[in-house]
Amino acid sequence: MEEWLSRTCLLIGDAAMERLRHAHVMVVGTGGVGAYAAEMIARAGVGRLTIVDGDNVAESNLNRQLVALHSTLGKPKTKVLAARLLDINPSLELTTEQRFLEADDIPALLERDSIDFVVDAIDTLAPKIALITYCLRHKIRIVSSMGAGGRKDPSAIRVADIADTYHCGLARAVRLRLRKAGITKGLKTVFSTEQADSRAVVAVENERYKKSTVGTVSYLPAMFGCYLASHVIGKLTEI
Repeated sequence: MEEWLSRTCLLIGDAAMERLRHAHVMVVGTGGVGAYAAEMIARAGVGRLTIVDGDNVAESNLNRQLVALHSTLGKPKTKVLAARLLDINPSLELTTEQRFLEADDIPALLERDSIDFVVDAIDTLAPKIALITYCLRHKIRIVSSMGAGGRKDPSAIRVADIADTYHCGLARAVRLRLRKAGITKGLKTVFSTEQADSRAVVAVENERYKKSTVGTVSYLPAMFGCYLASHVIGKLTEI
């Protein structure tokens, strides 16, 4: 075992470390939530990662996103994150997809290689639903982030089936869309029981798939990402 993984191995054991080393995880969305999920998964010793995002780092990302620095403004988020992940683990088998996910892209993306777990950190509804639906129908394990915006209380974060989510507008929209597709349960989610602050929402124009922007605080999206990573690592290492 490499020295940098010795503390993790001491906690979870050799057999679990081997399972992580041979696992392939895909993280879709590398913003405030997804980049933290990807980094925590990489630091745990997962051997293969695919990261997917079509966005570039913007100044408005500086308050919360792992990839956002003044030195990275304007750069592709996947490129910045990839450099960071490989600096943590140069042996990581890393694939980057610099694109916004479209429904038609999903079959080829998920079928070209064996994926052990998908992390959905997409914050827009159409591609999110397409990814979730495909994974559930093809029995690909997935965990999905619901809304982290408009909230400040970390103690309200939960991991639950989509059927058991509440106080979350994004989760409600996901439930409704999935119900139309004949799916009522079976999607594990990270969500918050805290009511979002309605005063923290502003309408936006000319943004891909988005009609509004929600206020965020530095730590909440990061904690969502850590909860996602915890779920993935736990499932990949369980006997």
